[in-house]
Amino acid sequence: MKIWFNRWFTTVSHYIDMIRVNEDNRKFIIYGTHPNKDALYLQNCDFAFVEPEISGEEYISFCLEFCKKHGIDIFVPRKENVLISKRLSEFEALGVKVLVCPDAMLMETMDNKADTYQIFSSGTANSLIPDYYVVNNIDDFKMAYRKLKEKGHTVCFKPVIGEGANGFRVIIDQIVSIDQFFNHGIGFRIPYAHACEILSQQDTFPDLMVLEYLEGREYSIDCLSSHEKLYAAIPRMKGDGRVRELVEQAELIKLAHDFHQEFSLPYVFNIQVKYNNHGVPKLLEINPRMSGGMHISCLSGINIPYQAIKILLGEEVELVQPRFGIRASHIEKEMILRYGDIS
Repeated sequence: MKIWFNRWFTTVSHYIDMIRVNEDNRKFIIYGTHPNKDALYLQNCDFAFVEPEISGEEYISFCLEFCKKHGIDIFVPRKENVLISKRLSEFEALGVKVLVCPDAMLMETMDNKADTYQIFSSGTANSLIPDYYVVNNIDDFKMAYRKLKEKGHTVCFKPVIGEGANGFRVIIDQIVSIDQFFNHGIGFRIPYAHACEILSQQDTFPDLMVLEYLEGREYSIDCLSSHEKLYAAIPRMKGDGRVRELVEQAELIKLAHDFHQEFSLPYVFNIQVKYNNHGVPKLLEINPRMSGGMHISCLSGINIPYQAIKILLGEEVELVQPRFGIRASHIEKEMILRYGDIS
């Protein structure tokens, strides 16, 4: 079987390895594409190609042509996965199985943090939502900041649509001191006056979420599921530095089951939460795809990427009981880049 990964995170290289080294000894041929020929996961593919710097409908045309030209059986998309979900029937007409949630409207909602919060705010899971406001001008930004401070919160903000920590800042009340500058990490902290100065450059700016900053531990829950069943939910605690720990935290596992029962999200999804000072978990975001750190969760003994492919193919899934209590980290590893095999 031929599997294609389009533009992905570098850590997708781990998922390629897990699919190859599967418990059924099934053979796969891995295709990979990325606009940058030096993307490291291309080095781990059987066939690697440089894809064009295009997006939208033009990119979907490229994907369909790539599948047709190379006889792809399974497509695991990251780039434009929402739009690909909307065009699933065209891939299916080529005989291509696509590992993406088929509910494109739900995908669009999960891509927008404010829309995701709105869904949960109107239901029984309202307690999961931190205090927040959505703003797009400086006056509303100042109002949101003031109201959150009046509630006793440290305030932070982040783009409504974005990945990872891009654009995330914690607001501090004073300018950075020389001691902080030389001796402390200040990269994601910004003085209130400086934030206002930047955001005042335009009458309006892209939507920002201004919300309470959560001081507790952060968890990422990697989930494996079909439409009908949640097979596994692995809470992964983010420790100090690069340390991660797999924890059997009942309330987080229940949260994953409750979410799946309501939305029936298939294959693989990820829920990120962080605890506040009162020990209450609050929702950060939901990703309807494999997360960047899911390979750590696979140390539990569950080969999530391969099992997700079996679900996609309609095959029976039998899982071992996941192992918890595992602490892990990683180190950098050098890699010599090869060019001749990348087209």
